[in-house]
Amino acid sequence: MSTTVITDIGTLVTGDLTTPPVSDTTLVVEDGVITAIGDEPVHADVAISANGLTVIPGLIDAHVHPTFGEWTPAQSSIGWLHNYVQGGTTSMVSAGELHVPGLDFGHLDPDLVTSLALLSRETTGRIRQSSAKAHVGTLLLVPGLTTAHFDRLAERDVRNVKFIFYDWARLDDGEARQYVEWAHERGMVVKMHSGGVSRSGASRVTGYEIVHAVRPDVVAHISGGPIPMPDHEIRAVIDDVPHAGIEVCSSMNYRATMVTTEHLAATGQLTRLTLGTDTPGGTGVIPRGMLRNICYLASVCGLDPVTAIAAATGNSARLYGLAEGLLEPGRPADLVALGPVQGSLAGNALDSFARGDLPGIGLVMIDGLPVVFPRSEQTPPPSRLPYRLTLR
Repeated sequence: MSTTVITDIGTLVTGDLTTPPVSDTTLVVEDGVITAIGDEPVHADVAISANGLTVIPGLIDAHVHPTFGEWTPAQSSIGWLHNYVQGGTTSMVSAGELHVPGLDFGHLDPDLVTSLALLSRETTGRIRQSSAKAHVGTLLLVPGLTTAHFDRLAERDVRNVKFIFYDWARLDDGEARQYVEWAHERGMVVKMHSGGVSRSGASRVTGYEIVHAVRPDVVAHISGGPIPMPDHEIRAVIDDVPHAGIEVCSSMNYRATMVTTEHLAATGQLTRLTLGTDTPGGTGVIPRGMLRNICYLASVCGLDPVTAIAAATGNSARLYGLAEGLLEPGRPADLVALGPVQGSLAGNALDSFARGDLPGIGLVMIDGLPVVFPRSEQTPPPSRLPYRLTLR
C-alpha cells in the first residue's frame, strides 16, 4: 500500500457547495484514494507540502467533443487532453463525438451512431496515463433506435446519450420520451442540446417547448452554444424541469449566463448548475476554460467562489454519477493545488476567483499521482510553489 500525504494546505474546498472550506489542513491518500482529511498518517511514502496553496477537486469539464484521442480535427490540434490537465481539468464528459471527418450529419442511422459511440468508448475512452479521465462514447440519438442498440451500449458501459440531431418534427410520436425511459432503465444520463443551431449547422433549434416535453437529465449550454433560447424560456426551463442539471459553457452568451445564474440563485437551485467548455469546436481549444468559467461566475455573476467551484466539480459528479469531483474519504484523489500568481492582490485562490484573476496551478493529482508538479505549463506559476518533503 502506497501512502501520500499533502501537508500545509492553506484552504481545502471539498466541491460540495454546502460544506465550508477547511483551513490549515492535511490530506492523506492511500493507493489513489483519499483516506483522511485533517489527520496525519503514521507512515507516508511520499509527502508534499502545498506551501499554503488552496486545494480543490480536479475540475470536471462536463461538455467536450473528443474525436481521436489527443488529436481534434475540429481545430487540427494535437495534445489537447494533456493541455487541459495542465489547466486543472482531471475529468471530462463527452457531449458527443461529432467531429469525425466525413461524418454526414444528414444521414445518421442507428447502427452508425451506435458504432461511433462504441469506437470512441474503446479508443479515446481508454487513454489515461497523464491525461484526464475521459468519459466518452456518447450515443447521438436519432430516429429508429431500438432496445437492442441501448442494450449493446449498456453492455460496454456507455453511460451518456444526447439529443442534438434528432428530428423534433416527431416530438408528438413519443419516440423521444421512449428513449429517455430506455436510457434511465440502463443507468444512462440524457443530455439535450439547447438554444440555436451549433457550428455544424445540422443540429436543431431547441427551446422550452421541446425541453419541457422530453425532460432530459441535463440541459446543455443553456446560456448559449453558441446562442441561447430567450430569457423567459431559460427561466421557465429552470422552473418547470426541476430535476435537470443546468449547464453553462465557455462558448456562452455572457448576458444569458447572468440570467441563468441569477435565477438559479434566487430560487435556491445552485446545486443544479454544472460547467463545461463545449470544446474542441468552433470556440477552439481552451486549456484554461474551466478556470475561466469559475472566474466569470465568481467575479461577474456574483457567485461565491466555493459555489462556482462546486459547479465545476461536485455538482457535475452528482449529475453524471462520477466517483471523482469531491474531496472526501473514499473518493479518488483527483485534485488541484492553486493560488494567486505573482502581482495579484488576492490572498488565496478563492480571492483570485472572486477578483476575476486567473490563479496559478502548482499541483494536479489524478488517482493520487502527481501529473502536474511543481507548476503548470498552461498557467503562470503561483507565487508559492508546492514542494516535496524529505522523509526520514
